[in-house]
Amino acid sequence: MLLLKYLLMWGGIGMMVTAAGILTYDIYLEVLYRRALAVAGAGPVPAIPHLRWRGALGLALLAWGPILLALGIIVVPSGMAGVRVSQSSGTLAGTLYPGAHFITPLAENVVLFDTRDQMFTTGELEDGKNEDGKKHDKKETLSIIKPEPLYVQAKEGLTVGLAITVRYRLDPRRLDYIESNLPQPVEKEIVPGVVASAWRELVPNYTVREVFAAKREEVRKRAAEVISQKLSGDGILVKEVMLRDIQLPPEYAKGLENLLLKEQESDQMGVETDIQQKQVRIAELEAEANKARQVKQAEGEARVHVLQAKAEADAMQYTLPLKQKQIEQSKLEAQARKEATVKNAEAMAEAKVIDSRAEMERRKMLSNAEADRIRVTAAADAERMQSEGAQLKQNPLLINKIIAERLSDKLQIMMVPSDSKVFFANDVLRGMNVANRAAQADEAESGQK
Repeated sequence: MLLLKYLLMWGGIGMMVTAAGILTYDIYLEVLYRRALAVAGAGPVPAIPHLRWRGALGLALLAWGPILLALGIIVVPSGMAGVRVSQSSGTLAGTLYPGAHFITPLAENVVLFDTRDQMFTTGELEDGKNEDGKKHDKKETLSIIKPEPLYVQAKEGLTVGLAITVRYRLDPRRLDYIESNLPQPVEKEIVPGVVASAWRELVPNYTVREVFAAKREEVRKRAAEVISQKLSGDGILVKEVMLRDIQLPPEYAKGLENLLLKEQESDQMGVETDIQQKQVRIAELEAEANKARQVKQAEGEARVHVLQAKAEADAMQYTLPLKQKQIEQSKLEAQARKEATVKNAEAMAEAKVIDSRAEMERRKMLSNAEADRIRVTAAADAERMQSEGAQLKQNPLLINKIIAERLSDKLQIMMVPSDSKVFFANDVLRGMNVANRAAQADEAESGQK
């Protein structure tokens, strides 16, 4: 919005400058034309018919449009608020808050008010600042008048100087009322008088001592209530009222100082008396404590001796039976070791006898097992030979097969019928049969013998 305002303003100004430039350029051309005619010696020179004053005038009038629009845009800065004041109807209702606003150009204007917290101060500030809020060095401070405190009279008629600070702010919702009804500026015309009137009405109800110490907070709270009530009706919001310092009258201050010194001396004497009494009491307590400590220590030592004697007597009562039990235990242990040695020897002898018996049984069992094995093997061989003899009797040709197999592992055996007439080996086989019969006959004879 602010950019638009400046664009319109500069646009209108540019149009006016352009109109002025057009007229200036046309007049310049006319001057050149008149000079040229004067040099040529001609008579009177007529005016130039093409002077563009109407276009320039129209452009200048048209330039007032964006300028008026720009004047109608008002920007309220942060921390401020404004009210519209009409040239015909006065202050208009409503508040313009920070931001851009439209008003009627040339017929209305905006009055701005600071809506931030403000300070009204009487008396010199602690940080060396003055009422303007700026800090000055020592050279400047000599030439600047220090703000005086607010002087009021107490109940006794004595004058008291008050250093007061009131923090307040203007109510943005009632700025139209402030503008139309209150004198301006408010912070100088309204606030100082109301604050001073409230304190001057309130303080005379209290004594100097009450204002200075006894009821200082009460006085401050009542003054804050009165000031807030009066200023709130004028659209001023009071946030805090501070009573920073109080300047007492010189006579009262001097008397108060003497009184305080006496009170301080009295308090010091009372403190010293209390300290001495406490020291005496501490000494008594220490003596009683030492006495009680010694008594307790003696009683404790006596009890320790009695307990030691009782312990020794009890120990003697239990020592003799314990020694007797130890002797009996050693005898029993020796007898147990002796019996254990005998039993170990007997056990070892029995173990050796059992080992010898077990060895004999093992050898006997091994010999029996070997004999059984031989008998079984002989019986198996006899059965096998009988079965082989029966087989040989039934098949005499098996002898030839066995012989042939044992002769060479490369010899191949072929079985043929013995009664074949066309086989080339019949004669050989017959010879072998005859040899077999002769061998069987010899075996039979040897068996009969």
